[in-house]
Amino acid sequence: MSSMAGDETEKESTKEAYAYTPGLKIKRGIIVSKTRLLPIPGKVLVKEGAAVDFDTVVARAAVPGKPNIMKAYQELGVAAENLPAFMVKKVGDEVKEGEIIARYTPFWGLIKRFVYSPSDGTVEAISDFTGQVVIREPPTPVEISAYIPGKIAEIIPERGVVIETRGVYFQGIFGLGGERHGPLEMVVESLDEMLTADKLKPEHKGKILVGGSLATLDSLKKAGELGVKGIIVGGIEGVDVSEFLGYEIGVAITGHEDIDMTLVVTEGFGKMGMSKRVTDLLKEFEGYEVAINGATQIRAGVIRPEIIIPHEKYTSEAGEEELAGGMKPGTPVRIIREPYFGKIGTVVSLPVHLQKIETESPVRVVEVKLEEGNVLVPRANVEIIEE
Repeated sequence: MSSMAGDETEKESTKEAYAYTPGLKIKRGIIVSKTRLLPIPGKVLVKEGAAVDFDTVVARAAVPGKPNIMKAYQELGVAAENLPAFMVKKVGDEVKEGEIIARYTPFWGLIKRFVYSPSDGTVEAISDFTGQVVIREPPTPVEISAYIPGKIAEIIPERGVVIETRGVYFQGIFGLGGERHGPLEMVVESLDEMLTADKLKPEHKGKILVGGSLATLDSLKKAGELGVKGIIVGGIEGVDVSEFLGYEIGVAITGHEDIDMTLVVTEGFGKMGMSKRVTDLLKEFEGYEVAINGATQIRAGVIRPEIIIPHEKYTSEAGEEELAGGMKPGTPVRIIREPYFGKIGTVVSLPVHLQKIETESPVRVVEVKLEEGNVLVPRANVEIIEE
């Protein structure tokens, strides 16, 4: 009797249970908000309410140059406290690389000793205590662009802005390369078609291409040679990523690779047909200017690659609000760990009790319905697909 009651209680708990899991968003027409911040304090160049484009510079700062410290008194052969008397340049003077900044010529010029600037820069300090001279190299300018077209919704004094635009927004599961933009073009006919090198043409230069189920290594290389700005594709082979980059990718954040193209993978590793929902969206907005960013971080502080298509086609959309209720039966999810990495399914149940997994650790799990059947996976291994 008590056992049956316990079973009924657990069924009810499972039925009503939910868990919040950060999700992969797929939105047709929402307000996209982007905060654009300088790494150090600087100057904001736009005003609140101003309209900006993809490449509009919204804030600028200058990172101080490297200091070059020279033991000038030793090079001249004088006492440290006497150094200022032999300086040709003073604090605040600009100098060029190789220019004389100090001179010592005793015995009517029979002995000649000079100190030369090691770089372009400014004389920052002359010490009569240490006998050293500091030449500060020119500052490095840092500029932050808008990344997306829209309006300035907020000014963050000395640091940056918040930009808002309406458009399509969706996330991938993995990416490479940083922020880029270009016109969107489909180069495959079906979800399962692979992106191969022969499909890429010179006219694709500067564009963001959509490539079906898999981008081959040859297609990645050719895209780079042609000047393609980005590729959106369902899957990629892990070994091809390493071969393309020339090194193994670690667990750190991606997005800073030294490549001239951005890659956004929407489904996972291996040949994986792009979801119909995503493909239909991309087809609908073919020809539009698209912003993409391949930056990815799967661990703490999750960051997902993203595609943003600014448009005024839809002013509102049902279901636009966030999934604040979290994960519950019927919620569409994507599995983000092996052995089901990249698989998409729906939540069947959320068992209340902890269950042991392969590592023998007890964890909370979720039952997910996949095409091949139902599977139990740790809740931390899934992400909600927000529709």
